[in-house]
Amino acid sequence: MSDNEPDLYERGVVSPEAGADDRALDGALRPRMLEDFVGQDRVREQLSLVLRGAQSRGRAPDHVLMSGGPGLGKTTLAMIIANELGAPLRITSGPAIERSGDLAAVLSTLQEGEVLFLDEIHRMARPAEEMLYVAMEDFRVDVVVGKGPGATAIPLDIAPFTLVGATTRAGLLPAPLRDRFGFTAHVDFYRPEDLETIVRRSAGLLGVDLAPDAAQEVARRSRGTPRIANRLLRRVRDYAEVRGDGTLDRATARAALSLYEVDELGLDRLDRAVLDALLRRFRGGPVGLSTLAVSVGEEPETVEVVAEPFLVRAGFMARTPRGRVATPRAWEHMGLTPPDGAAG
Repeated sequence: MSDNEPDLYERGVVSPEAGADDRALDGALRPRMLEDFVGQDRVREQLSLVLRGAQSRGRAPDHVLMSGGPGLGKTTLAMIIANELGAPLRITSGPAIERSGDLAAVLSTLQEGEVLFLDEIHRMARPAEEMLYVAMEDFRVDVVVGKGPGATAIPLDIAPFTLVGATTRAGLLPAPLRDRFGFTAHVDFYRPEDLETIVRRSAGLLGVDLAPDAAQEVARRSRGTPRIANRLLRRVRDYAEVRGDGTLDRATARAALSLYEVDELGLDRLDRAVLDALLRRFRGGPVGLSTLAVSVGEEPETVEVVAEPFLVRAGFMARTPRGRVATPRAWEHMGLTPPDGAAG
């Protein structure tokens, strides 16, 4: 994370970004094969065809690009691709590729058929991006030796590999790079029933006796994101062990999530603060982003990147050319009556 980006971890339990605890447990909770992956039915079926077709031809499958929000399973799918192919997996990220030489060092050491997972591919340096074009198409990199007029480009063949790129901002990828992926998948937010299945599976792996109604409660407040669902499950487990008798039923789940300020629809303190300011102080809008952020004591980037995506997707807020506007659902959820002439 660069110095000028907002700290997305400050959201706590409903941040879709991976914290240290998430990374420590993700390996134990991730499914290993496609048949064990819950949700994303269309993507799973399409990916299965791509992999099976490549295996039947004895060739490396097409390069795969996955887009979607954080915490939706892009890294898990990359690991599943490698497992399904029986191939090694190399993991790196766009911010780690600062120069074309960094990419050349990675590509030149790949084994034949290896899967290279490049997370946050949209943040890769432009010179490395141009080198990647040739590597993806011709399995070759041009290594420049020397500087100035005497510089010489030496072509270096690399082993055929499969690139799996992941991005949360597909619009930032240049068209030439997108066009070189043979299969593109958009990983969407999960249905409540799929999240409930994920929560029950994770509870079993963690050795937690979770009641069905508690699993439903956790899934309902997980904002459509498996990473958040697993994090809420761990917080409910902690509450049951410390404050209760170890029983994980609906009442325990509700008490635990109330303690962590996650309401019935998954809104947390920042979400409610933004809505409260928009409704009470600005009569539902329209109001500019900077003004709204100042009113809740946050940076504009934090409100725009951290709070707004869920509020817009859940139907509480709309972005208009004149500014942010509250919807009728926001007034209803906050228990307020719109004044005459209120926006929305």
